[in-house]
Amino acid sequence: MKSFIPWAQLGVAAAALAWGVGYAQIMIGQTVGVTGSAAATVQEAAQGASLYLDHVNAKGGVGGQKIELLTLDDKFDPKLTLDNARTLIEQKGVLGLFMTRGTPHTQGLLPLLEQHGVPLVAPSTGAIALHKPVHKYVFNVRAPYQHEVEKAITHLNTLGVKRIGVVHVDDSFGTDALAGAMSGFKANQLEPLFVEKFDRSKPDYTALAPRVAQKQPQAVVFIGTGAAVVDGIKALRSAGVTGQIVTLSNNASGGFIKALGESARGVVVTQVLPSERSLNYPLVKEAMDLARAKNISELTPAMLEGFVGAKVLVEGIKRAGAKPDRAKLHSGLESIKKLDLGGLELSYSPGDHSGLDFADLAIIGADGKFKR
Repeated sequence: MKSFIPWAQLGVAAAALAWGVGYAQIMIGQTVGVTGSAAATVQEAAQGASLYLDHVNAKGGVGGQKIELLTLDDKFDPKLTLDNARTLIEQKGVLGLFMTRGTPHTQGLLPLLEQHGVPLVAPSTGAIALHKPVHKYVFNVRAPYQHEVEKAITHLNTLGVKRIGVVHVDDSFGTDALAGAMSGFKANQLEPLFVEKFDRSKPDYTALAPRVAQKQPQAVVFIGTGAAVVDGIKALRSAGVTGQIVTLSNNASGGFIKALGESARGVVVTQVLPSERSLNYPLVKEAMDLARAKNISELTPAMLEGFVGAKVLVEGIKRAGAKPDRAKLHSGLESIKKLDLGGLELSYSPGDHSGLDFADLAIIGADGKFKR
């Protein structure tokens, strides 16, 4: 039997608990790794999404209808992602899906979305395959990974760092981000010092880490998720790698920093949104104010991504009208033009479901926080 996860079990205020499951009138589904290697970042993104959804529901929801987010744990396993999505779509009859996580996980859902005409809003993956070609039912919010890694390599090059290697997970996410890295090398007239890959389900750095250390890289771009990257960075440091380590925005969470422990300081993490402490952006101030009202002391990048994704979802529901269905939600999302999210502008059209194109870099400071 499938087990639905109330947000309260993720350490956040659950919409479902706030007004009771029986009273929710708009059901949105989510399948995500509540447990598994991506759990820390998933929890923070869930907090951010709930900040905005709870705020909307406290004001009466959308058109008097409250939004309930039904979450199933896929343990970051692509097969479970597909099974869970079928349950949500075919049995629970959700209006749409929200913020799936993982590249192979999300790619595996595309035929199911097409079959049932179900929009997916704000997948937490920057796979270029979800942007080009345009997938009718996928509405991206974050920028592609390829933009992030290209920016990172260009930044390293401007600092005089030329001996750059790549370590990537051996799946569609790793292949996608590697393509961005190769574009970055080419644009900067560089060649990768090495390209190493590791198994997604059973990462083992026993032989890989010493090989990397022998190359004496000035920097390593580490492409992977959560615990696999944490273990990999620790293995590289233990093997004697002293160069700069860069990883991507899918690891931009406080939980990732905590898991790294003493190895966190100096790691660069690409970002797809402004600094979570930048009051120059009204969306950050809005999220901060709602967080403080719930006694959450500070935001993280993952929380901000969840918050922004929820804003886009709610806007689509508003535009779907008084009696929203899947087709109306799709039309509502596609009608969004120059939506001001609070300092960032988002538009969709039938020929463009990319959302935002923001990419930046942050470094983990001695205080265990991201610094721009």
